[in-house]
Amino acid sequence: MWFLNKMLFGSFLALGTVIAISSYSWMGMWMGLEINLLSFVPLISVSKNSYSSESALKYFVAQAAASTILLLALVVLSSKSSFLMSKSDYAMTILNTSLLLKMGAAPLHFWFPEVMEGLSWINVMILLTWQKIAPMVLLIYTNKTLLLMFSVIISCMLISGIMGQNHLSLRKIMAYSSINHIGWMIAASLFMEIIWAIYFTIYTIINLNIVIMFKKLNIFYMKQLILSMSYEPLLKLFFILNFLSLGGLPPFLGFFPKWLTIQILTENQFFLIAVIMIVATLATLFFYMRVTFSTFTLSSNSLTYLYPHYANKFFIMTANLVTLASLILSTLAFNFM
Repeated sequence: MWFLNKMLFGSFLALGTVIAISSYSWMGMWMGLEINLLSFVPLISVSKNSYSSESALKYFVAQAAASTILLLALVVLSSKSSFLMSKSDYAMTILNTSLLLKMGAAPLHFWFPEVMEGLSWINVMILLTWQKIAPMVLLIYTNKTLLLMFSVIISCMLISGIMGQNHLSLRKIMAYSSINHIGWMIAASLFMEIIWAIYFTIYTIINLNIVIMFKKLNIFYMKQLILSMSYEPLLKLFFILNFLSLGGLPPFLGFFPKWLTIQILTENQFFLIAVIMIVATLATLFFYMRVTFSTFTLSSNSLTYLYPHYANKFFIMTANLVTLASLILSTLAFNFM
C-alpha cells in the first residue's frame, strides 16, 4: 500500500512541475506549483518518524506563505486599476521574491535546512533537485531586477559559506551546499538558459551519486560517515572525489558548469560579481574539504558487525566513473564542436 501511495504522489509531483513550467498563464503556473506542493507533503510524512511530520509541516507553511505572496503579485499584475498598474515593477519584485522563497534561496532560506533535517535520503534528493525545477524555470520567465538578483546571489554565497561551517549533520551540509549552488544557477540563468540547464543536470548527477552512498550506508552524521567508510576504501575514494566535484574543484565534472558561468559573467562585463562569487565560494569549499579530509584521515576501530554490508557496488562505481571522467570528455567534445 505504501508503494502505491508513493507512486501516486510521485506522479502528481512530476505532473505539478510539468504543468507549472508549460502553462501559458500565471494562474496555471500557480496551480502547477500547488499540485507539486500538495504531492510532496504526503511523501515527506509517509514515514512514522515524528521528525518527518515536523518537516512536512514546516515545508507546507513556508511554501504556503510563498504561494500567498505569489498570488498577491499576480493580483496586482492583472489588475485594471491605474494605481496598481503603476506598481507593476514592485509586483514583479514581489513575484520574484516568492519564487526565491519557494526554492530556498538566501536570505529566504530559513526553512530549508530545518526541513532537510527530518527527511529520508530519497526525499532529500527530491528536495535538492526536482523541487528546484519549477521555481527556477518560472524565475527565468520573469522580468528580473539585476540589483535584487545579485543581492540574492551574494547572500547565497556568504550565508552558505558561514552557516555550513558548524554542522555535523550531513543533511544540513547538503542543504547549505544546495543554497550555494542556487546562487550559481541563478547567475547562470540571468544570461543563458542552456548554461543553467547544464549546471542543473551536472548538479543532479553528482548529488545522486552522493545520496545513493549515504542511503546505502544508512548514515546521517559525520561520525557515522567516518565509521562506515573505514571498511570500504574504494567507496571512500569515490565519495571524496564526488564531494570535491560537488565543491567545483577541477579536474572534476563539478567545475565545468562553474567555468561556464564565470565565462558568461565576464563576457557580459560583470567582473566584480564574478570575483565576489569565486571568493565567497571558497568559504563553502572549506567545509567540503573538512568533510573529505575527516573521512580520509580518520578511521575507527569499532566492531565490524556494526557496519552495514554494502554488496552491490557495480552501479555506484559505474555512476561515479561517469562523473570523474566527464570533465575531460566534455572538454574534448567542446574542442571538436
